Formats: sequence, structure tokens, C-alpha cells
Amino acid sequence: MDTPLSAPEERINPDDPRDLARKLAKFRTPRLSRSGWELASTLVPFVALFTAMLFAVEAGYWAALLLAPVAGLLLLRLFIIQHDCGHEAFWKNRHTNNWVGRAIGVLTLTPYDCWRRSHALHHASTGNLDARGFGDVDTLTVTEYMERGKLGRLFYRLYRNPVTLLGLGPAYLFLLRHRLPIGLMRAGTIYWVSALGTNLVTAIILGLLAYTFGIAVTLAVFLPVLMISASVGVWLFYVQHQFEHTHWDKRPNWEFHEHALKGSTHLHMPAVLRWFTGNIGIHHVHHLMARIPFYRLPAVLKAYPELSEINRITPRQTPRMFILTLWDEKKRELVSFREAKRSYISGQ
Repeated sequence: MDTPLSAPEERINPDDPRDLARKLAKFRTPRLSRSGWELASTLVPFVALFTAMLFAVEAGYWAALLLAPVAGLLLLRLFIIQHDCGHEAFWKNRHTNNWVGRAIGVLTLTPYDCWRRSHALHHASTGNLDARGFGDVDTLTVTEYMERGKLGRLFYRLYRNPVTLLGLGPAYLFLLRHRLPIGLMRAGTIYWVSALGTNLVTAIILGLLAYTFGIAVTLAVFLPVLMISASVGVWLFYVQHQFEHTHWDKRPNWEFHEHALKGSTHLHMPAVLRWFTGNIGIHHVHHLMARIPFYRLPAVLKAYPELSEINRITPRQTPRMFILTLWDEKKRELVSFREAKRSYISGQ
């Protein structure tokens, strides 16, 4: 059981994120036994449940499909562990982090080294209007959108549609885009090895399952589990930064610590969902100090209760966030297409 390393009565100043980051550094050290337990308590149930689904298909596909949501959430939790490995937060040893992350990437269809690079760029540039495009949801300013042609505006509207973001987008990302080191093709051989090596090992595993259970059964089990995991994961990622009063600025006014803390949400969820999502809802703390293992994030909130209320949202509030599509630089908030048009016209 983790205990806070700082007394609950210690005061912090949310307006001084740099000082807060120094205070949070004490939570960075991972614990070997705890990390091992978190990995085992996720991987073993996932493999067991996935295997049970393969056998259960014979008793009726719909009966097997009832297990898909839990298996999908376990796969999502494996992705969160892979995510912590990418931040060198899950194990003390860098090589252990990397090889565990690569192994999990075979199951999540996510080439670890490619993802780690793009995700590092996401962390380094969160809220920076001059450094968009790596590891984040594409977001235009009101002016940029209005200056596009009709086709460009239509394409952006389709891209920001929830059907695309939560359905077509995850399918494209995990089934197609991750198969090549898109965006990193000229960045080094390691990214090609990561993508193609992940493809090869994943293909071998799926091939053995198809040989044993048949191609149809394997895909009928694998694809729903993957898509549930991917769609919930994209939903989480979206609401962690796409909220009304997020922080975006151009480089002269951009500051890493401030935009990391104030440009990320605290998605407060029921305990069971916090477990399945590896506390990733405590995203503002994670962005401020990415080296904190996910299982120590609740201890941070216990030590510094003020952090619990910063950008706090609940799952019920998240549907509205999908209509917030453009950054209004004058209002300094995300707005809907309708609000953007009204604001742009009034400003002319």
C-alpha cells in the first residue's frame, strides 16, 4: 500500500507549477514488487479471459462476446503499463522498461519505440500552438479553420466528428497507421525495426491462434477486444486535453509546467474504472511529472488535496467536450463550430 510522502496539510501553490513539480519528484521512484504485481494482475487475467473467449465461441459467439468489454479494458490497462514504461516510470532500469514495453506493444499492436518517441513529443509540446501534430488530436484555431477552403473545413469537421474519433479513428490508428513508422520514417532505423518487428511477432501469435482455433474465430475474438480497448483509450486521451478551459499559447507565452498542469484534466472516475485505466485520469499530475508510476498518482492527490479540484471533470461531463472543436485565441477557450463562426463574424 502506498502512503503519501508529504503531509496532507502541506500547502501548495497551483499558480507555481514549477515549484509543485519539484515537490512531486519524491513520488517518482517505482517499487519492484508493486510494479510486478500490477503487471501480473493485468496480464494473467487478460490472457486467461482471451483464451476463455476463444473456447467459448463454440458455445455461442454472443456468449463469448459478453467477455469482450472486460478483456478490452484489461488490454487498455496493459497499454497504460506500456505507457509508463515509455516514461521510464514502471521499473528503475531503463532496459527493463524498454523490453517490457516492447513485449506489451505486441499485444496492443503499438510499436513501442515509435509510440514512445511521438508520445515524448506530445508531452514536450502540450499546449504549444507552434508545435502541434505529434501524438495529439489535431486542433485548429478559429482563424485557421475559417481561412481554409470549403473542402478543408469539411475534412476537419469529419475528422472531429465523434464517429470518426471513437470509431474509424481507433481502427485506422491501431490496424493500419501503427504498421509503419508514420511520421518517423526518416528519423532512424530503430523505428522501422520497432514497427516491422512488432508486426512480425503479432502476426506469429495471431497465426498460431488461427491455426489452432481458425481464422474466423480468432478475428471474431481479437477485433472486438482490440476495438473496445482502442476506442476507450482514444476517449480517455481526447478528454484529457480537449476541454473548454484548457491552455494553448504560442511559443513566446508558452511555459512547459504551466501548460502541462493547466492544460490537462483530472477525470474523476469510479474506483473500478480508475483501476482499469491505471489512474490515467489524474492526467494533470501525470503531465507535470511523467516519471511518477501510475499506481502512485492517488498518493499525490492524498498528499496535496488541492490538486484534486484542478480541471476536475466526471465521465458524465465528457460528451459535451466532443462539440468543442476549435481554439479561440481571443476568448482563450475551446469553442464549438457554431460559436467559432459567431465569434469570427463579430470580430471582422
